[in-house]
Amino acid sequence: MSQKALFLKSKQGDFELGTRNVPRPGPGEVLVKSYAVALNPVEWKIQAIGLFFNDSDYPVVLGEDIAGVVEEVGEGVTRVSKGDRVCSRSTSHGKGPDYAGYQQYTIADVNFLTKIPDSMTFDEASSIPACLDTASIGLFGSKDSKLEFPDKAGAYKGQAIFVLGGSSSVGLYVIQLARLAGFSTIIATSSLKHEGYLQSLGATHVIDRHLSPDDIAAHVKTITSDPIKVVYDTISEADTQKTAWSMLAPGGHLVLTLWSTIQPEAGDTRTFKMVSGNPFPEENYEFSKKWWAQLPEWINEGKIKPNRVEVLPGGLDGVVGGLERLKANKVSGVKLVVRPFEGA
Repeated sequence: MSQKALFLKSKQGDFELGTRNVPRPGPGEVLVKSYAVALNPVEWKIQAIGLFFNDSDYPVVLGEDIAGVVEEVGEGVTRVSKGDRVCSRSTSHGKGPDYAGYQQYTIADVNFLTKIPDSMTFDEASSIPACLDTASIGLFGSKDSKLEFPDKAGAYKGQAIFVLGGSSSVGLYVIQLARLAGFSTIIATSSLKHEGYLQSLGATHVIDRHLSPDDIAAHVKTITSDPIKVVYDTISEADTQKTAWSMLAPGGHLVLTLWSTIQPEAGDTRTFKMVSGNPFPEENYEFSKKWWAQLPEWINEGKIKPNRVEVLPGGLDGVVGGLERLKANKVSGVKLVVRPFEGA
């Protein structure tokens, strides 16, 4: 049986709709019929810069976030059954096109898949996987901030965390996880039109992202005099990194989503790291398995809420225009989503 898929035909080339065979799941895997797939900025960067893939890999299928219904289960799978509503982390980086999102059927590793409640739409659920992975690994992963796994109430009571880009798709989850971990003061930068939304997710203070780095720093100091040991810069451009680094206390850690422009002086006890939000590499695999095993409970309890979404028309045809909007920085406070079977 064949399915519709969106191919990136060549390195730094164009996207093109085509067809490919529907794959079969192996041991520990399921086949998901994808009713919603979310877009991520890394995908336009792969196209524009040629990240991650060799020339011989093309054509490739991209896509990180899927939500849909389990169509078939592989050997040894007991966590889910055929017909279950799920969302899952997908990737073709090192896994191949069967595991990519921009197609109608995707193979999912059962370790990075969760059932979703009937009250959550597929569109909403597709906003969870990649951005939540990036937020959780950056905060709690063994190679990153190394905070305690957030299953102990109040572990960081009395402490402050600073999030740059609070209304970004990753930032919205960083705020929720900071609340889950028990941080008393959660400060985020954002357009102020999102202030109420961010506060509903757990932000205690929202600072206008349009202020200068010096004004942002001054504003933070009026909120808390406590040392800020964790800063998460979800934007990670040169100016936000400068702001983030200036706010970080001695011995603190800065999480970046892009390559660092920071040049610390000798003897500086602060640390920084660009997070790899991919759960599949060995350094993240065991942590991410534990995280995804806990995730269904947190979703059902409302402790993890999906992002707000904007559904793009045209099914997989809508991906290209959506990635152009992400590239032009014309998306704020929502996750862009396509429905692979729309127009099929």
